[in-house]
Amino acid sequence: MTGVTVAYQPSMLDTGGPSLAPLAGLERHLLSHGAWVDILPGWVRGSEEVLRTLLDQVQWRSERRWMYDGQVDVPRLLRWYGEGEPLPHPVLAEARQRLSAHYAEELGEPFVTAGMCLYRDGRDSVAWHGDTVHRRRTRPGVPGAARAGGPAAGDDTMVAIVAFGSARPLLLRPRGGGPRLRFPLGHGDLLVMGGSCQRTWEHAVPKTTKRVGPRVSVQFRPAGVS
Repeated sequence: MTGVTVAYQPSMLDTGGPSLAPLAGLERHLLSHGAWVDILPGWVRGSEEVLRTLLDQVQWRSERRWMYDGQVDVPRLLRWYGEGEPLPHPVLAEARQRLSAHYAEELGEPFVTAGMCLYRDGRDSVAWHGDTVHRRRTRPGVPGAARAGGPAAGDDTMVAIVAFGSARPLLLRPRGGGPRLRFPLGHGDLLVMGGSCQRTWEHAVPKTTKRVGPRVSVQFRPAGVS
């Protein structure tokens, strides 16, 4: 489906043409087991224009997945942009390039894909998960061995999220349970999960009964990570 009709109230504080703030403003939060997150609120200035483009022009699709004894609707709309596929707004291409350059030394490879999720209202959500690495990759100085059945430390990667629209909390918790961290994301905010975050932590966007407008999450990833 191209374009989505949702209740949408533009922010009066985020006007002007889209541009990117300097990444020098990133703040790193160290987590347990070698995980970390970087945060930069309002990285994309003029993000309302980008949101309107994403709502109107992206070919959003719905999915169904097996749950217990039957299929259920995935509670959000999705769009995946593979390597080399043009992105729907030029500021997103610039954002991916800037992130690739900034994290080149730590990541060792560029961000090449862009997964997008549209949370239409508070009923849309995503359950606890870590982004899976579908390849075996050992970086210099990082041991590739891991416990049986689990991902190897050499598979650690990064996922960079830019959020547009109404703020929704991104929750993080250690795998196996523990205190939850809460990061409200919207209106051009940037959050980057790195180190062992995908391997040792989980993240989620919970449902809410509050009246909230649409939110689009753009997730930049290296090749082979989804």
